[in-house]
Amino acid sequence: MRRLFESKIRFAVSLIILVFITGVVGFRFLYDYSWVDALYMTIITVSTVGYGEVQPMDAYGKIFTSVFIISGLFIFGFGLSTITEHILNKNNLGNLKRNKMKKRIDSFTDHIIVCGYGQNGKEAVQKLKDYRKNFVIIDDNEEVFHGIEGDDLNYIVGNATEDEVLQTAGIERASTLICALPRDADNLFIVLSARQLKKSLKIISRATEENSYKKLKLAGADNVIMPDRIGGSHMASLVVVPDLVEFLDNLSVSGEHDSINVEQIPFSKVCSDGIEKTIAETDIRKKTGCSIIGYKSPTGTYVVNPEPSLRLEKESKLIMIGRPEQIEKLKKYYSV
Repeated sequence: MRRLFESKIRFAVSLIILVFITGVVGFRFLYDYSWVDALYMTIITVSTVGYGEVQPMDAYGKIFTSVFIISGLFIFGFGLSTITEHILNKNNLGNLKRNKMKKRIDSFTDHIIVCGYGQNGKEAVQKLKDYRKNFVIIDDNEEVFHGIEGDDLNYIVGNATEDEVLQTAGIERASTLICALPRDADNLFIVLSARQLKKSLKIISRATEENSYKKLKLAGADNVIMPDRIGGSHMASLVVVPDLVEFLDNLSVSGEHDSINVEQIPFSKVCSDGIEKTIAETDIRKKTGCSIIGYKSPTGTYVVNPEPSLRLEKESKLIMIGRPEQIEKLKKYYSV
């Protein structure tokens, strides 16, 4: 639709320019007007103002002027209507898109808010899309969203440091907030504001400076990620244990269609009846083909490669690994 409007606009503008060129050239060379007089005659003829001619015309001049007036009226009418239609439709399409987006955002619960759509923000959004999570992006630079008009992304143009913007993104209903702005001061301010707006919100923030880590933690961030430190450690690991690192890199998202290989399941899904069971009693491996590689207790303690005799506690979580088709079977079986 947008390309169609743009092509019509170009066509209309081209016709209007052609009319002016035809009029100026016609009056200049057919009737030996000066360039200024030719332009003047073209303008008053097309606009049908009704001023007198610069000099009297013969029969041929009147015929040319009459044809020029009629064609100019039609072309200018077409051009103005096309431009007006484009402006109105552009505004209407923009309003419709924003209203539709706002309705979707208002319907979200337990969604993720991503503050900042730079490099880190885009990577976070891509991962959330892979896991089919609902999310809202906040960025004060409208230009970063121009290339995603065809995508089904929900975003808000605004300053995430303002409480009103966070509330518009549904922070009271959100489960997680990701602060991915380039400046640590902005991330710190957002963390402070978000923690005040919702005490139970999980907050993950980016940091670039070493001294920002503790400040963000004190402000209320649950996790603070330093991309530069992770990048350096990752590169060193590729030297020391390259095969292991490449294997781990392909655990989360891999395969021909970027299928998921790792998933987590809460206790409420594994033991839907609320009765605590051992890992052996759940028989997840036989039901889905997936293997349990980790267990997170209600207190936050992690157990790697738990024993089959480990009893699952309420509010705990299991971390599973499997091939894409096994993960899909797991998600369907437990409605994850």
